[in-house]
Amino acid sequence: MRHPRLWPAVTAVVAALGSVLVVASVLAFSPHPPEEVAPPSATPVEIAPSTTATPSGDGLPAAKPASLSIPAIGVRTDVLKDLGLTSGGELEVPGDATTVGWFTGAPSPGEAGPAVLAAHVDYKHVPGAFSRLKELHPDEQVRVGRSDGRTAVFTVYRVDRYAKAEFPTDQVYGDTAGPELRLITCGGEFDRSSGNYLDNVVVYARLTGVEA
Repeated sequence: MRHPRLWPAVTAVVAALGSVLVVASVLAFSPHPPEEVAPPSATPVEIAPSTTATPSGDGLPAAKPASLSIPAIGVRTDVLKDLGLTSGGELEVPGDATTVGWFTGAPSPGEAGPAVLAAHVDYKHVPGAFSRLKELHPDEQVRVGRSDGRTAVFTVYRVDRYAKAEFPTDQVYGDTAGPELRLITCGGEFDRSSGNYLDNVVVYARLTGVEA
């Protein structure tokens, strides 16, 4: 089953509080999907699952994410915030540096299609939950605990950085043959004249196992 979804593009914003410069990554969504959906162009790295069950192409039933662990970059949180859209059509963002958000307009982690988790790269001079996202490599694992008691284990097969003006919306958010995961934050240099990070970091991962 394919899930209807909105198609995001990622931007960044700088807020100034008095004379203190505050940098926050903000994710903005376009309400209009593209006319065609292009599959990812890279050939994924095949990884043998080391978990208790091999997932099927149809994926798992819907269940909210309840925890996130990315051992390779020291991420561990038991708090994930639901992210919807504001009245202006932009993605709601976590209100602090360490909270990770799940976009509820996309599949839940483990369902067929690309689930989307997003977090700040930094916020009010505090390193964000995804400050080291760019350091991930293929073959490394991302573990998402679900509200149904299962843990969806994803294996990274690709890490990219895109200029915002060239963000490949279809490739990142298009339907996939099986359950996948996208981890997104801002990256690259910070342009003080425009108040934006110049790039986005996107991690692509595929479901390779399920733990009960």
